[in-house]
Amino acid sequence: MARDDIVGLDELQRAVRRLGEKVPQIAATRAARAGAKIAFKAAKANAPIDTADLKNGLVMKPEKRTTKGKKMFDIMLDPLKNNVFVKVSKVGKRSYYPASQEYGYLTVSGRYIPGYRYLRKSITENKREIETTIVRIGIEEVDKAWNARNAR
Repeated sequence: MARDDIVGLDELQRAVRRLGEKVPQIAATRAARAGAKIAFKAAKANAPIDTADLKNGLVMKPEKRTTKGKKMFDIMLDPLKNNVFVKVSKVGKRSYYPASQEYGYLTVSGRYIPGYRYLRKSITENKREIETTIVRIGIEEVDKAWNARNAR
């Protein structure tokens, strides 16, 4: 999808240019969190419940900031629950249950069982909503910063 297809992106770019280098980090954080919440809720709704409850194992974790003005959130399985999700077979082979549910697996007979792709679908099926939410919240936050700067 081209950048021109994202509704409101031009308005956000104009607002950021108007504010200059004084865009607060919180604007990027709030916009990214709002978009990530949409994907997080969809992933929880689509997560399969079988032998382990993947819905309760999902977490939304902020990535450490390396670039000013950038913020990302990871939707992942809680590393603290790995003891629940790692399965050990009778022959000692370890397998990670969430990966098999996402990507699929091979049975003992060699048959491929496809995965649910619940994490991927949470983003691809909600892509437009995520983009518009991020842009909308970004514009609101930049406007708040602009108004606060001009109120002084």
